[in-house]
Amino acid sequence: MGRAGRQGRRQRLPDHDRRAAARRRTTERGNMTSTLQPVNTTEAVKRPGRWLALSVLVLAVLLVAVDATVLGLATPYISEDLGPSGTQLLWIGDVYSFVIAGLLVSMGSLGDRIGRKRILLVGATAFGAVSVFNAYATTPELMILARALLGVAGATLMPATLALIRNLFHDPRERSLAIGIWGATASAGTAVGPIVGGFLLEHFWWGSVFLINLPVMAVLVLVGARFLPESRNPGPGPWDLHSVVLSLVGMIGVVYAVKEIAAHGFAPPPLAAGLVGLAALHWFVRRQLTLPAPLLDMRLFGHRGFSGAVLADLLTILGLSGLVFFLSQYLQLVQGRRPLEAGLAELPAAIGAVVAGLIAGRAARRFSVRSVVSGGLAAVGLALASLTLLGQHTGYPLLGAALLVVGVGAGFSFTVTADVILASVPKEQAGSASAVSETAYELGAALGIAVLGSIVTGFYNGFTAPPGTPDSAHESLGGAVEAAARMPADSSAALLDAARQAFVDGLALAAGVGAAVLLAAAVAAWFLLRGQRLEDGAEHP
Repeated sequence: MGRAGRQGRRQRLPDHDRRAAARRRTTERGNMTSTLQPVNTTEAVKRPGRWLALSVLVLAVLLVAVDATVLGLATPYISEDLGPSGTQLLWIGDVYSFVIAGLLVSMGSLGDRIGRKRILLVGATAFGAVSVFNAYATTPELMILARALLGVAGATLMPATLALIRNLFHDPRERSLAIGIWGATASAGTAVGPIVGGFLLEHFWWGSVFLINLPVMAVLVLVGARFLPESRNPGPGPWDLHSVVLSLVGMIGVVYAVKEIAAHGFAPPPLAAGLVGLAALHWFVRRQLTLPAPLLDMRLFGHRGFSGAVLADLLTILGLSGLVFFLSQYLQLVQGRRPLEAGLAELPAAIGAVVAGLIAGRAARRFSVRSVVSGGLAAVGLALASLTLLGQHTGYPLLGAALLVVGVGAGFSFTVTADVILASVPKEQAGSASAVSETAYELGAALGIAVLGSIVTGFYNGFTAPPGTPDSAHESLGGAVEAAARMPADSSAALLDAARQAFVDGLALAAGVGAAVLLAAAVAAWFLLRGQRLEDGAEHP
């Protein structure tokens, strides 16, 4: 039968039959299309309101970054007001990092189970409330407790923000940009913290540096409750409290031992703490390998890209910690800058990190992941090497240029490694993977401050002081400045010159060691990230 006959037969069908047949043919074609060509377009996976949700998440990052930097500026004022002993002052500074390092993995896994939005909002509310406790602490003991509780709340924030980004942005290019904004905000917060803290300390009492958390927390909770989507692991299994305790004991024991041994040498208490910590971590790993639903899936470390990115982050922070920890003291106590001026002097690092973070994903796709990460780490290493030339009266151009390069290199490296870590794991494990990344950061900071701090302290303690110098002048550069104010003019000038020169010599050597660590990290990243690429195609939500 010819074409005319077929057309005639179709024309003789009633109108409702023709419409039904057309619907059947359309449905069949749609089913065939969905079978042969699964929907995988970028348009299909873009969540409405995702950028507004991201703006809420970066508020949490900004808050944690600011809080991490303002305490260093406020420590002299807290010491004068509360009168803590030397040991108590160390605990005020360290207990936050101890607790947050011990709880990051547990809180990241908890967010995977109960919901990342829920744990973020609960943690943010607690962070704001405990900030008030910090601001109005009246004794050293209360201040230590307040800082520990702030660490508990802080441990919920960073893993949840990265995990929510992983579930908000299913298009890999958009996710790279979102992670870049996330990292840039953290860098901006690190710079804004000293500036805001310096301004507040020059005009208000030290507790004001904690109260700035409240308005940020209020906005985060109110807007986040409305616009953040909930996400969780659909089949997580129970939250293993045994593993939580082992993780907490292990991380706190190891970090405490490293800090104490580096600062005071080998002694029974830190050695015992370190052995207990290592034993707890050993049993933690063994337990994760046997549990059907582990707190942390150890198989993640079998992915070379994941392990390489985590190691790069740890070594980078380890090498940078000496500079970050002692730079404010150098600017204020050696070069005599006011707190606000010292904060502004550190701004180039944040500017470089912000710019680099926003373009890091594009650069990694154009060149390669290992080129961008290794190149960034090498640049940071060379910038630290230039700081071995620091002297008491070094002009700002050298320091400012070095800080700018540090910011650019770190911005490229941290942004791309965060992207690699999130892309290496299923969405259901995003919280645990983010927590591993943040734990590497905290552990690297603890090791860096311990190792590089011991170098600076060792150089400083051995300086030759004029007769009549009190012992407190050998404990810290701040102690030397206070002692010099009570000595005759000639002795005061000699003490300050000797103390400042010893501090600068120690800082220069620590910068050299940090440079070696960063260059070694660049080499390690070049090999471990070989063949690693950022995703290009969109994925299903």
